[in-house]
Amino acid sequence: MLKLLKRLWFIMKTPSSAAFGLVLFIGFSGGIIFWGGFNTGMEATNTEQFCSSCHAPIVKEIRETIHYANRSGVRAICSDCHVPHDWTAKIVRKVQASKELVAFAMGTIDTEEKFQARRGHLAAREWKRMKDNNSQECRNCHQFEYMDFSEQGARSVKQHSTALASGEKTCVDCHKGIAHRLPDMSGIEGW
Repeated sequence: MLKLLKRLWFIMKTPSSAAFGLVLFIGFSGGIIFWGGFNTGMEATNTEQFCSSCHAPIVKEIRETIHYANRSGVRAICSDCHVPHDWTAKIVRKVQASKELVAFAMGTIDTEEKFQARRGHLAAREWKRMKDNNSQECRNCHQFEYMDFSEQGARSVKQHSTALASGEKTCVDCHKGIAHRLPDMSGIEGW
Protein backbone atom coordinates (compact mmCIF):
# COMPACT_ATOMS: atom_id res chain seq x y z
CA MET A 1 0.00 0.00 0.00
CA LEU A 2 2.85 2.35 0.87
CA LYS A 3 4.46 1.65 -2.50
CA LEU A 4 1.22 2.54 -4.28
CA LEU A 5 0.95 5.83 -2.39
CA LYS A 6 4.60 6.68 -3.15
CA ARG A 7 4.01 5.91 -6.82
CA LEU A 8 0.87 8.06 -6.89
CA TRP A 9 2.76 10.88 -5.16
CA PHE A 10 5.56 10.62 -7.72
CA ILE A 11 3.06 10.72 -10.60
CA MET A 12 1.31 13.73 -9.08
CA LYS A 13 4.59 15.53 -8.32
CA THR A 14 6.05 15.29 -11.79
CA PRO A 15 4.03 17.07 -14.44
CA SER A 16 2.91 14.54 -16.97
CA SER A 17 -0.15 13.68 -18.99
CA ALA A 18 -0.85 10.82 -16.56
CA ALA A 19 -0.85 13.21 -13.58
CA PHE A 20 -3.05 15.65 -15.46
CA GLY A 21 -5.41 12.82 -16.43
CA LEU A 22 -5.58 11.54 -12.85
CA VAL A 23 -6.35 15.00 -11.46
CA LEU A 24 -8.98 15.48 -14.15
CA PHE A 25 -10.52 12.07 -13.43
CA ILE A 26 -10.60 12.66 -9.66
CA GLY A 27 -12.11 16.11 -10.13
CA PHE A 28 -14.70 14.86 -12.61
CA SER A 29 -15.64 11.88 -10.44
CA GLY A 30 -15.83 14.04 -7.33
CA GLY A 31 -18.04 16.52 -9.18
CA ILE A 32 -20.43 13.82 -10.31
CA ILE A 33 -20.63 12.35 -6.80
CA PHE A 34 -21.20 15.81 -5.26
CA TRP A 35 -23.81 16.78 -7.86
CA GLY A 36 -25.61 13.46 -7.51
CA GLY A 37 -25.73 13.76 -3.73
CA PHE A 38 -26.78 17.41 -3.87
CA ASN A 39 -29.53 16.73 -6.42
CA THR A 40 -30.77 13.71 -4.45
CA GLY A 41 -31.01 15.89 -1.34
CA MET A 42 -32.85 18.63 -3.26
CA GLU A 43 -35.37 16.13 -4.64
CA ALA A 44 -35.86 14.46 -1.24
CA THR A 45 -36.85 17.82 0.24
CA ASN A 46 -39.43 18.29 -2.55
CA THR A 47 -41.58 15.32 -1.50
CA GLU A 48 -44.93 15.48 0.26
CA GLN A 49 -43.57 13.10 2.88
CA PHE A 50 -40.77 15.53 3.74
CA CYS A 51 -43.11 18.55 3.88
CA SER A 52 -45.63 16.76 6.06
CA SER A 53 -42.99 16.01 8.69
CA CYS A 54 -43.35 19.66 9.82
CA HIS A 55 -46.48 20.89 8.02
CA ALA A 56 -48.82 17.96 8.76
CA PRO A 57 -51.92 20.15 9.37
CA ILE A 58 -51.47 21.82 5.98
CA VAL A 59 -50.90 18.58 4.10
CA LYS A 60 -54.14 17.20 5.58
CA GLU A 61 -56.01 20.23 4.25
CA ILE A 62 -54.80 19.94 0.67
CA ARG A 63 -56.31 16.45 0.48
CA GLU A 64 -59.74 18.13 0.50
CA THR A 65 -59.03 20.40 -2.50
CA ILE A 66 -59.14 20.12 -6.27
CA HIS A 67 -55.35 20.31 -6.35
CA TYR A 68 -55.20 16.88 -4.66
CA ALA A 69 -58.02 14.89 -6.27
CA ASN A 70 -59.94 15.84 -9.40
CA ARG A 71 -61.57 14.44 -12.51
CA SER A 72 -58.40 14.69 -14.63
CA GLY A 73 -56.09 12.93 -12.18
CA VAL A 74 -53.54 15.77 -12.30
CA ARG A 75 -52.26 16.38 -8.81
CA ALA A 76 -50.14 19.10 -7.27
CA ILE A 77 -47.90 18.42 -4.29
CA CYS A 78 -46.39 20.97 -1.92
CA SER A 79 -43.29 21.66 -3.98
CA ASP A 80 -45.30 22.36 -7.14
CA CYS A 81 -46.69 25.51 -5.50
CA HIS A 82 -44.06 26.40 -2.91
CA VAL A 83 -40.76 25.68 -4.66
CA PRO A 84 -39.81 27.55 -7.84
CA HIS A 85 -39.05 25.35 -10.84
CA ASP A 86 -36.21 27.58 -12.08
CA TRP A 87 -32.95 26.21 -10.63
CA THR A 88 -31.52 29.47 -9.25
CA ALA A 89 -34.79 30.54 -7.65
CA LYS A 90 -35.19 27.00 -6.26
CA ILE A 91 -31.82 27.21 -4.48
CA VAL A 92 -32.72 30.61 -3.01
CA ARG A 93 -36.09 29.26 -1.80
CA LYS A 94 -34.45 26.18 -0.25
CA VAL A 95 -32.06 28.42 1.71
CA GLN A 96 -35.00 30.55 2.88
CA ALA A 97 -36.97 27.43 3.83
CA SER A 98 -34.11 26.24 6.03
CA LYS A 99 -35.41 28.79 8.58
CA GLU A 100 -38.59 26.70 8.82
CA LEU A 101 -36.53 23.62 9.67
CA VAL A 102 -34.72 25.57 12.39
CA ALA A 103 -38.05 26.88 13.74
CA PHE A 104 -39.42 23.35 13.87
CA ALA A 105 -36.28 22.01 15.58
CA MET A 106 -36.36 24.86 18.12
CA GLY A 107 -39.98 24.09 18.95
CA THR A 108 -41.49 27.25 17.44
CA ILE A 109 -43.97 25.33 15.25
CA ASP A 110 -43.53 21.75 16.47
CA THR A 111 -47.15 21.24 17.57
CA GLU A 112 -50.39 21.90 15.72
CA GLU A 113 -51.33 24.57 18.27
CA LYS A 114 -48.04 26.43 17.83
CA PHE A 115 -48.28 26.07 14.06
CA GLN A 116 -51.82 27.50 14.03
CA ALA A 117 -50.70 30.41 16.22
CA ARG A 118 -48.02 31.33 13.63
CA ARG A 119 -50.06 30.39 10.60
CA GLY A 120 -51.11 33.95 9.71
CA HIS A 121 -47.49 35.11 9.74
CA LEU A 122 -46.32 32.14 7.66
CA ALA A 123 -49.14 32.60 5.15
CA ALA A 124 -48.52 36.34 4.78
CA ARG A 125 -44.83 35.68 4.12
CA GLU A 126 -45.69 33.07 1.47
CA TRP A 127 -48.29 35.32 -0.18
CA LYS A 128 -45.73 38.13 -0.37
CA ARG A 129 -43.19 35.79 -1.95
CA MET A 130 -45.75 34.66 -4.53
CA LYS A 131 -46.87 38.23 -5.26
CA ASP A 132 -43.25 39.32 -5.69
CA ASN A 133 -42.64 36.60 -8.30
CA ASN A 134 -45.98 37.21 -10.09
CA SER A 135 -47.37 33.88 -8.84
CA GLN A 136 -44.87 32.01 -11.00
CA GLU A 137 -45.58 28.66 -9.36
CA CYS A 138 -49.29 29.02 -10.30
CA ARG A 139 -48.32 29.98 -13.84
CA ASN A 140 -46.18 26.88 -14.24
CA CYS A 141 -49.49 24.99 -14.66
CA HIS A 142 -52.13 27.68 -15.25
CA GLN A 143 -51.19 29.65 -18.34
CA PHE A 144 -53.17 32.81 -19.01
CA GLU A 145 -52.81 32.48 -22.79
CA TYR A 146 -54.69 29.17 -22.73
CA MET A 147 -57.53 30.09 -20.35
CA ASP A 148 -60.90 29.32 -21.90
CA PHE A 149 -63.05 32.21 -20.71
CA SER A 150 -66.18 30.49 -22.04
CA GLU A 151 -65.70 27.84 -19.32
CA GLN A 152 -65.41 30.42 -16.52
CA GLY A 153 -68.03 32.23 -14.49
CA ALA A 154 -68.75 35.90 -15.27
CA ARG A 155 -66.83 37.17 -12.22
CA SER A 156 -63.76 35.09 -13.10
CA VAL A 157 -63.83 36.24 -16.72
CA LYS A 158 -64.00 39.87 -15.59
CA GLN A 159 -61.05 39.51 -13.21
CA HIS A 160 -58.91 37.37 -15.51
CA SER A 161 -59.49 39.47 -18.62
CA THR A 162 -58.83 42.81 -16.90
CA ALA A 163 -56.78 42.79 -13.68
CA LEU A 164 -54.76 39.64 -14.45
CA ALA A 165 -54.25 40.47 -18.13
CA SER A 166 -53.07 44.01 -17.35
CA GLY A 167 -50.64 42.81 -14.69
CA GLU A 168 -52.49 44.88 -12.07
CA LYS A 169 -53.04 41.71 -10.02
CA THR A 170 -51.52 38.29 -9.82
CA CYS A 171 -53.08 34.91 -8.99
CA VAL A 172 -52.45 35.05 -5.25
CA ASP A 173 -54.28 38.39 -4.91
CA CYS A 174 -57.62 36.60 -5.40
CA HIS A 175 -56.80 32.94 -4.82
CA LYS A 176 -55.48 32.95 -1.26
CA GLY A 177 -56.71 29.78 0.39
CA ILE A 178 -57.19 27.88 -2.88
CA ALA A 179 -55.38 24.84 -1.50
CA HIS A 180 -55.33 25.57 2.22
CA ARG A 181 -57.77 26.89 4.78
CA LEU A 182 -57.19 30.57 5.38
CA PRO A 183 -55.70 31.72 8.67
CA ASP A 184 -57.33 34.55 10.63
CA MET A 185 -57.58 37.19 7.92
CA SER A 186 -58.15 40.23 10.16
CA GLY A 187 -55.63 42.88 9.19
CA ILE A 188 -55.00 41.37 5.73
CA GLU A 189 -55.53 43.96 3.00
CA GLY A 190 -58.53 43.26 0.75
CA TRP A 191 -60.26 40.88 3.15
